[in-house]
Amino acid sequence: MSSGAAAVRHVPLLDLKAQHAHIRGEVLEAAIALIDSQKFILGDEVKAFEREIAPYCGAQFAVGCASGSDALFLALLAAGIEPGDRVATTPYTFFATAGAISRAGAIPVFVDVDPETFNLDPALLAQTLRSTEKVRAVIPVHLFGGCADMDPILDLSAQCDLAVIEDAAQAIGSEYKGRRAGSLGHMACFSFFPSKNLGAYGDGGLIATDDAATADMLAALRVHGRKGKYIHDWIGINSRLDALQAAVLRVKFRHLDGWTARRQENAALYRQTIAELGLPVAAPPPPAYQTRHVYNQFVIRSADRDRLQAFLKERGIGSEVYYPLPLHLQQCFASLGYQRGDFPVSERLARESLSLPVNPEVSAGDIAYVCESIWAFYN
Repeated sequence: MSSGAAAVRHVPLLDLKAQHAHIRGEVLEAAIALIDSQKFILGDEVKAFEREIAPYCGAQFAVGCASGSDALFLALLAAGIEPGDRVATTPYTFFATAGAISRAGAIPVFVDVDPETFNLDPALLAQTLRSTEKVRAVIPVHLFGGCADMDPILDLSAQCDLAVIEDAAQAIGSEYKGRRAGSLGHMACFSFFPSKNLGAYGDGGLIATDDAATADMLAALRVHGRKGKYIHDWIGINSRLDALQAAVLRVKFRHLDGWTARRQENAALYRQTIAELGLPVAAPPPPAYQTRHVYNQFVIRSADRDRLQAFLKERGIGSEVYYPLPLHLQQCFASLGYQRGDFPVSERLARESLSLPVNPEVSAGDIAYVCESIWAFYN
């Protein structure tokens, strides 16, 4: 391979305009029908989306809400988490996971992650549960589209009588030993933020569960805890999935498996090219239990991450750092008393991880250009 300068090629991390161009007619037709109906609050579109998405997630019930962040908060309320309770989760995730715990008045208890999967380490969870009192729930995060190692987490939770709430915000359609994210815990939370594999044209979220009573409670909690008109059994919040977003999501849902297949093909091509070029970056393949990884992100690790990212930017390549500062080091969680060094894997990943373009619109030529650019950086 030549080490000469390559012509700059624009490869965005995500290209939602290109995605929209393919489905524009379908989306506009659905949106116009919804606007003509003037039924904007919950209603038929939301109910239809909930009916369609629940079995896809391997669940009996699905309850739409306003965002993935609210989905986590509502799930904690439905699980009976109270102020002063402790909830175990990872410090290497988007803020909403621990933010929802604090919002519920509970205390986040952080557990470090596995360096190969970026997900909660069950062995470390076991240690934490032995040494920490009043842990009432655990939120394993299926980060970047790959499921956490759920069987040992579920076993520990059964032993300790913990609620298990899957944070599947990045993992719709992913599978653990052939079982879908959304069917593994007591509840599972999804996000339809536009950058997700199934993204709305705004905010949106959903909670999946197999328990009818929990689903009924969640449906009430999203409308101020109301079960009848002006009759409130619980104190909830205003967090409804917008009907217009549900209409858009129903259109995009028809394309989701095709988009997922493209992401998987792109990830496989990245790994093949990285190996062929002998690039000095880590791109661990999914472990055997991740039987369907959906690649919300394709993440590599580089000891020289920041300079590599700057180099890729010069060559027109989009990338992103997920996440540059673990949650235990965020100022807003300083009162929890954690220190730098407490979760070394999360801290290392925060220094080394870099997400590359893997979206369905990325071509084989784009991937070759990205990998050649990484080669050029190191040579």
